[in-house]
Amino acid sequence: MKYRNATLEDIPAISELQQRYHVSTISEEDKADGFVTTLFTEEQFKELIQIENGLAIACDGDRVIAYAMAASWKYWSAWPLFQHMINDLPATKYLGQILSTENSYQYGPVCIHKDYRGSEVLLNLFEFSRIQMNKRYPILITFINQINPRSYNAHTKKLGLDVIKTFQFNNNQYYELGYDTSKKTKGSNIEY
Repeated sequence: MKYRNATLEDIPAISELQQRYHVSTISEEDKADGFVTTLFTEEQFKELIQIENGLAIACDGDRVIAYAMAASWKYWSAWPLFQHMINDLPATKYLGQILSTENSYQYGPVCIHKDYRGSEVLLNLFEFSRIQMNKRYPILITFINQINPRSYNAHTKKLGLDVIKTFQFNNNQYYELGYDTSKKTKGSNIEY
């Protein structure tokens, strides 16, 4: 398995993976195993790759089998949910700090092909992304829809993210989670 930053040439494979596991297009049988809720355009992927350098992927040979997004709050500010989270940063404390757009970034969504779930892919992809972003931000922030227990368990039990609080947006209930980006992810075996 290889972990790296995505290039523009990877966008078709990433889009295909997103389409397969997006909440609006996922098969009912796959929904119980987790899904992504934010739909990205090719232009948004390009910006994430070229400006943010925040699209980490896992490849099995030449096949993209997972991706994890991470970017500044500026990138995410185009979406209403993220605007809500940005506005709430000053009211949120984590690791003894009041959160801001300068000391934190938004991680996720993460999407892993179902054939690779439960393997080391999540740990190693998270670790690769954490290393990239630790150079810029000390705190990772993410959110999980409360109707997605698989993602919640993966992020809290497997990766060790902390639940900071819950919030409501657009009639959905979310967990807001955080992570200290200076901490190596336990159990990852990614080579530096």
